[in-house]
Amino acid sequence: MPQTDAEQNKVIAGFYALCGFRQVIGAIDCTHVRIPKVGGDVAQYYINRKGYSSINVQVVSNANLEIMDIVAHWRGSTHDSRIFNECRLKQRFERSEFKGRLLGDAGYACTPFLFTPILHPNTQKEEMYNRAHIWTRNTVERRFGVWKQRFRSLQRGFTTKLNNTKLYIVALAVLHNIAIHRKDLLEEQDNNIDDVVPVVQMTSSSLRGNSARAAFINENF
Repeated sequence: MPQTDAEQNKVIAGFYALCGFRQVIGAIDCTHVRIPKVGGDVAQYYINRKGYSSINVQVVSNANLEIMDIVAHWRGSTHDSRIFNECRLKQRFERSEFKGRLLGDAGYACTPFLFTPILHPNTQKEEMYNRAHIWTRNTVERRFGVWKQRFRSLQRGFTTKLNNTKLYIVALAVLHNIAIHRKDLLEEQDNNIDDVVPVVQMTSSSLRGNSARAAFINENF
């Protein structure tokens, strides 16, 4: 993740250039990486909603499709929202280490530092916000496509030992960034497998987030 003000401003400017969405410092989502069937008492927890064993990998991308943050150790049945709620990155946002916010899908709770789409837009402003949100957050979906095309093992799955697989996924994220820096570009493909997301129940945090989002929409759209 960007550290200095200059680094943060550069990332925010990159997202703003896409369609004018202000103060975005990352697009967040999860994707499943297939692994061999896990034995023992924990086997069922690795089976995702698609019915196969996987690791649910959380990634935060910037507008250049680089991977700025990755969490690659959660079992496939784990909800995206839980992975974020228990990761260090959320704690950093709660400590106000960043001056921008994340964009996520409806699988996350809306908070002041993570904006989600309006599930049932009622005004033109809300519809405009949703279109801008989808277009801006789509960078992480595009990043999944490029990443999995570059390293086909992320599509086919791994046959290695579980602990090694987790390290390999992170290593492939580093190599992906190196390829981006060296302008080793690939044709983008839509390889996102997460076509259904759970609806998060309202919490005190999401209520504060809804208020922050409403103020942001009123001011910027």
